[in-house]
Amino acid sequence: MKSIVIAAPVSGSGKTTVTIGLMECLRRRGLRVAPFKVGPDFIDPGYHRLVTGRPSINLDSWICDPGTVQEIYADFSEDADIAVIEGVMGLFDGFGGRSDDGSTAQVAKLTGSTVYLVVDAKGYARSIAALVAGFTEFDPELRIGGVIFNNVASENHARILREAVESNLPSVRVLGCILRDRLLHLPSRHLGLMTVDEVDISQEYLDHLVEVIRGSIDLGMLWAAAGSGEIVDRSPKTPAAENRVRIAVARDAAFCFVYESNLRLLAEAGAELVEFSPLKDPCLPEGISGIYLPGGYPELHARALAANRGMLEAVGGAIEAGMPVYAECGGFIYLSRGVVESPGGIDVRHDLVGIFPVATRLLEQRKALGYREITLRGESILGPSGAVARGHEFHYSEMEEMPPAVERLYQVHKGQSDLGTEGYRHKNCLASYIHLHFGSNPDMATALVAACEKYKNA
Repeated sequence: MKSIVIAAPVSGSGKTTVTIGLMECLRRRGLRVAPFKVGPDFIDPGYHRLVTGRPSINLDSWICDPGTVQEIYADFSEDADIAVIEGVMGLFDGFGGRSDDGSTAQVAKLTGSTVYLVVDAKGYARSIAALVAGFTEFDPELRIGGVIFNNVASENHARILREAVESNLPSVRVLGCILRDRLLHLPSRHLGLMTVDEVDISQEYLDHLVEVIRGSIDLGMLWAAAGSGEIVDRSPKTPAAENRVRIAVARDAAFCFVYESNLRLLAEAGAELVEFSPLKDPCLPEGISGIYLPGGYPELHARALAANRGMLEAVGGAIEAGMPVYAECGGFIYLSRGVVESPGGIDVRHDLVGIFPVATRLLEQRKALGYREITLRGESILGPSGAVARGHEFHYSEMEEMPPAVERLYQVHKGQSDLGTEGYRHKNCLASYIHLHFGSNPDMATALVAACEKYKNA
């Protein structure tokens, strides 16, 4: 199997556009493409899935230990002809400045992948060679297969860029130059690109993208330089347990941010996962013993969610009956009193489930972003007191102050900084702004399934 990483010096260079273009070109050649995304990103993987027809899997070497990253990579790529991994931020950006922990570069080395650097060439001429030299020479252990210049102004601009690299860096391949093209633009908003469900990725768009990629990039050179994707010390694959419980998983335009690895670990622990839509379905699926409410954009769909009173009452009733419910970020918002909007300066609240007695308001500025590590302060549906897991937090909303009477189960850290307590519990419902990756502690998936089984048997 071949394996490549599409990286960049900085965010906003065009990684996603190039990545989905390459995926579509490879798919049209009849190849089985396994898509991956470095870091805690839920939006780009939606585009990968649309093109490849397979779930795109997050690879995060800070949240998960190196062996787990390799195991996830191996499990989700075992039947593929090529793995295409989209990087995050700049190539060497990760958890901090002292090491490559959590970076695209570290994931490339862990997966045996060749890196192709997408560089936004706007405003550059010969100086582009200095930039490329810095990135290709910074880490001798990293295999750089070549550079792709994006946002190129003209054929003459492309000629200058090629001359600059070829005359000063003869060992670096220039795989191609993509001319500036407004038709390739993907719309974005506060959490990044708009989700694939909200953007019309038409066949015409994909046809045009493929035409541009084929006409701009030497795909033969890219294929020849691609890594083998070979890894070492792969852990034995855990056989899936017999289905013991049904867990309902919210999946629609309002709830579209979930780690696919979480779902896989729950299934391996014995859960039959049943998708449902809080936006459209009148009630919960039959025969369930637990609910998973992942993140997404409930604040943008608050009116429609509030109008579906049958679902709100069903979820609230399940929680009050003691059913295990795990909610993160958008799922947490869904369980609050509601989302407050202020059209014309007048507050209007769209009432939601109301398990937690606070309202949520969308902000213009980002409220929180970054990695988080949590320690359980008591026994819960995710495991015993003292259990540790990692994840991330990213949102533009804030809640009113939670009353002291509501139990806090998480002790939260960001690096060496203690961020206090979070993770709110009501009966067997645990909700938080933090997206936990069960790959950082697989026992949490096992514990959640066990809690659902206990509820079922009771």
